[in-house]
Amino acid sequence: MVTNTSRRGFLAAMSAAAMPAQGTRPIRLGAPIFLKSDDPRELAREHRRLGYSAAYCPPAKVTDTARVKEIEKAFAAENVVIAEVGTWVNMLEADPEKRRANMQFVIERMALAEAVGARCCVNTAGSYNPKVWYGPHPRNFSQEFFDATVENCRRVIDAVRPKRSRFTLEIMGWALPEGPDSYLRLIKAIDREGFAVHLDVCNGINSPERFYNNSRFIAECFEKLGPWIVSCHAKDLQWEIEMNVHFVEVVPGRGQVDYGEYLRQLARLKVDAPLMLEHLKTPQEYDEGVRYIREVARKAGLSFA
Repeated sequence: MVTNTSRRGFLAAMSAAAMPAQGTRPIRLGAPIFLKSDDPRELAREHRRLGYSAAYCPPAKVTDTARVKEIEKAFAAENVVIAEVGTWVNMLEADPEKRRANMQFVIERMALAEAVGARCCVNTAGSYNPKVWYGPHPRNFSQEFFDATVENCRRVIDAVRPKRSRFTLEIMGWALPEGPDSYLRLIKAIDREGFAVHLDVCNGINSPERFYNNSRFIAECFEKLGPWIVSCHAKDLQWEIEMNVHFVEVVPGRGQVDYGEYLRQLARLKVDAPLMLEHLKTPQEYDEGVRYIREVARKAGLSFA
């Protein structure tokens, strides 16, 4: 038999679970979509059909002003923000001509992010690895690497002078910035309002200590970098047991990243920085990851935009 008192307690608990946690904002969630269309209106509507309020920028060039305006208008009409414009080239390429071309490409992508109203343009800082453009190299932690990255980021920002978008770097486990402290050093050294933080916590989990204590690492990232965070990536990590340390990316929910902590910290930011799933292979994997993230958020009393 259920007494009135226990029934009232049950209803109160249910009501509390349905309401957003105090001091939080709705989270903007997004992921790649698989609709075969080049129409910005159809793409924006597909994001909303899937329950997304953030998106990767559709293919476009900053010189195609009509398409850029169409993308901005279509996604704004559906209340879907463009989270990021990716670049993914080596700003520290050894060959001078290739490096020059890479930097020009990054500047053009930053200009596109500004034109379309994306939260950020994102790249890695690069690498001195001669074979893999983003690969490990001992000089990736050198003062030379740090100074060159400061110069490169200033060059991109000064060329575009963004007002509503920001240039950001992705944390990498084997190159600066590899965590919140080195990212904070770069923020201070670059000294540009147009520079901000793109947070990928999984990329910063590069040791057993950070893996086992990833809740603390996530909290540290938000504590130190929170004022500058404009966009985030969502994935998960498993430890594949070998004779050396080997973490592998998996669908959110299949690994050990503390998404409860990640989502709580994200929802407390002053800006609604989007959380974007990436690196999965199929629509089914993205659906699985989204369901897991939404369930963790529901249990934490968090909501989505």
